[in-house]
Amino acid sequence: MAKSVTTYEKPTPHIGLADWYAKQWELEKSAETRRSDAFDLRNTGRIIRAETQIRTEWDTRMNNTRLEDRVTELSRWENLLQSLLERLELEIRLLKDDKADTETELENLNIPVQVTAQCISMRDCRRGTELTYDDGDTELKKELCVVEGTKNTLTNRVQAAWEKLNRLEEVRFKVNLDLQDKRETLEIDRENLSLDRTCANLSYKPDALRTPNNSISYDTWLEHCRHIKLLADNELSDTYSFREAIRVIRERTRNNIRAQQDFTDFTLRKRIYQTQKAKNELEWQKLKMQREMDTLQKELTRLDKALLAKTDAIKCAETRLENRTCRPGFELCRDESEIGLKEEVLQLRQTKEDLTERINCAKATYNGLESLLIRMDKNLDDKQHSLMTDIMCLDMRSTLKTGDRARLANETDRNIVLTRMEKEIPREN
Repeated sequence: MAKSVTTYEKPTPHIGLADWYAKQWELEKSAETRRSDAFDLRNTGRIIRAETQIRTEWDTRMNNTRLEDRVTELSRWENLLQSLLERLELEIRLLKDDKADTETELENLNIPVQVTAQCISMRDCRRGTELTYDDGDTELKKELCVVEGTKNTLTNRVQAAWEKLNRLEEVRFKVNLDLQDKRETLEIDRENLSLDRTCANLSYKPDALRTPNNSISYDTWLEHCRHIKLLADNELSDTYSFREAIRVIRERTRNNIRAQQDFTDFTLRKRIYQTQKAKNELEWQKLKMQREMDTLQKELTRLDKALLAKTDAIKCAETRLENRTCRPGFELCRDESEIGLKEEVLQLRQTKEDLTERINCAKATYNGLESLLIRMDKNLDDKQHSLMTDIMCLDMRSTLKTGDRARLANETDRNIVLTRMEKEIPREN
């Protein structure tokens, strides 16, 4: 048949209607499958997102809590170590002050040693019988021993204080070092606690899960902190007692030295009193001896005159006897006159011998008195020298008394001060 319209078809194979329905069904099933898979995927993604968000938030919160607890714990240890460090610094300062005071006390002991040694040397210059081992000499030597013993005791205490200071400074260094580490750790942890996912300077880190080579366990760290605290507590526990012991020893040695000095001064004053008393007694004896020597000298003069008178009397009696030998004849008889003259001569001769013997005895006595007087003069001079020596020793030792122990105008004023009698004495109008 004739065609009025020309039609054209693609030169590709055409499918049938059944195949079209099949293709359509296949597309529907594929779309449903894809939609189901997309729904499952969306649901699974939503669940994963929710779970991961919750886990991330809880992990972050738990780690923040852990960091806060760690910061609190570190802060507590920091405060504790800071308190220990302040106590250590206070004890070190106080112990240094006590050590300096003890060293000053030790240096001040050089003056008592020098004064005591000079007093011993000065008293050793006494002369004659005054050079004795008296109580003053004994107490001076005892005082020297007390001062030397005190120097040894204080020296040992200074050495012990130096060793204690070294230990305290070593502990302070360890505490300070640990405190600095904790402060740096606190700064790091506080900075980490302030970080969140919105902060700047966040980046991936290479091998963030690595464990540092020098890291330790928490138990080891806690044991180290307790060890530092125990070390500081042990050193601080006896520091106060140690300082008090130094002060007690310093005061005790000072009191011992003062007591010995006072007793030595008392002994020297007692010796001065004894020496002055002996000097006064010797001067009185010297005065009586001088009077006795004057009396004896006068007696010697009278004895010499008496002897001279007896010599003339003997001459007269012997001359009479000699003249009577010239009587002539029977007149040369032994009459009573001759017998009386002979008895007179014998008596005068005996008297002369007695007078001569008495004069010799008197001269010997006078010479003995004169020798004794010379000895007494020498002894008086020695006593005067000893007296001046002891007085000079007391004056020299007055430099040892300072403060309320300083020498007053006289011993009466000193006794008034010592016995606190100034309130009992009425004031002068």
